[in-house]
Amino acid sequence: MHIHILGICGTFMGGLAALAREAGHTVTGCDAGVYPPMSDQLRALGIELIEGYGVDQLALKPDVFVIGNVVSRARLANGTPKYPLMEAILDAGAPYTSGPQWLAEHVLAGRHVLAVAGTHGKTTTTSMLAWVLERAGLTPGFLVGGVPLNFGISARLGALASGQARPLFVIEADEYDTAFFDKRSKFVHYRPRTAVLNNLEFDHADIFDDLGQIERQFHHLLRTVPASGRVVVNDLEESLTRVLAQGCWSERRGFGSAVSDFRAEGDAGDFEVLQGGRGVGRVQWALSGTHNQLNALAAIAAAEHVGVTPAQACAALARFENVRRRMEVRGTVARAGGLITVYDDFAHHPTAMRTTIDGLRAQLDAAGRRADRILAAFEPRSNTMKLGTMKSQLPWALEHADRAFCHTGGLDWDAAAALAPLGERAQVAAGIDELVAQIDAAARPGDHVLCMSNGGFGGVHAKLLQMLSNR
Repeated sequence: MHIHILGICGTFMGGLAALAREAGHTVTGCDAGVYPPMSDQLRALGIELIEGYGVDQLALKPDVFVIGNVVSRARLANGTPKYPLMEAILDAGAPYTSGPQWLAEHVLAGRHVLAVAGTHGKTTTTSMLAWVLERAGLTPGFLVGGVPLNFGISARLGALASGQARPLFVIEADEYDTAFFDKRSKFVHYRPRTAVLNNLEFDHADIFDDLGQIERQFHHLLRTVPASGRVVVNDLEESLTRVLAQGCWSERRGFGSAVSDFRAEGDAGDFEVLQGGRGVGRVQWALSGTHNQLNALAAIAAAEHVGVTPAQACAALARFENVRRRMEVRGTVARAGGLITVYDDFAHHPTAMRTTIDGLRAQLDAAGRRADRILAAFEPRSNTMKLGTMKSQLPWALEHADRAFCHTGGLDWDAAAALAPLGERAQVAAGIDELVAQIDAAARPGDHVLCMSNGGFGGVHAKLLQMLSNR
């Protein structure tokens, strides 16, 4: 089968492309404004990338066009279609489908799917779970919205392991809508036998009006889990309690609270895992933050459903190396008196930003470096942030950073006013170069510069390291 993917460089669609290629399909695709790591991964696989959405791609005549949810029926100011290829597909009556639908029919069918859902931590927890299963010898397939460092790739098909009735497949289960022609959440297509509900907050203000609408989508996910399946749920989240109250027909395992099936005792970097109040393993690793401790509990509870003991899972997590763009050190610059370290992180929701900053602070405190400063730079790039829906939460998200820097290109709301409660600790820049100059002027030896965005951030990391080195 020849598939042509529109929006191929998104993390989900790029992973789908890799799976299709591994399964023997011919894969081509197009996108606009591509950036690593997905573009690099696709080129390494020999997948042809076409820049833009030109109608000439209709001449490729694939068996089916697979449409990413970046594609819409939107028109530019001059009235021309933003995605002319999509208009040509519709006019020609050519076959098309969504990414999740194609994945469900051609990859997930017949597999034991372990799906990880939640507002935060999906990528990290999915990566943890895949790694735990891998270390247990179960050779899982997976599709992750990032690149797990333990694997070096974001997706693979996996294989049927000895003793398993079905091949295992671990997938990051996103609540964002499927496509412009299918407004259901992506995860309803996956039909998991093991479903992880990691947490749930309001997000995606461009498609959901309130938290209740997202809770309803999570309820729809639970409707697809069989009675023989397992739902792993964060007991600390009131929103998830409301989701379960709408109906749950499967075995339930909770984590996180004092009365949960799985809980942790100890610091985030070194903690004992308790099941039913009894110690069953210990996790000692380099990750920081309570959020990663909870992610670990979720992965342990999910892995147990397919026969991996908590002790095995804990041993595997000790070797877990996290995911690219999750507190990833992009470089250091030596200055008289110490180093300046530059990090890249995918955080873009206010809660994720605060959690990331707090995790770095805890890591520095544990290392006896309480005097080190955190300089947090962020790009309001997600649709929710662009709309300004959560601008009032930004001072709370950034309050534990010593300095905050915001890139505001293309915003319709006043970022300086939103950050005013931070006083002189916050600076706003109209462009990347101005932002880099502001950080360079503020940075001093021992600082940690944390760059947060769900996009490429205009190459800020390389520009910043270059400017810091030249000073």
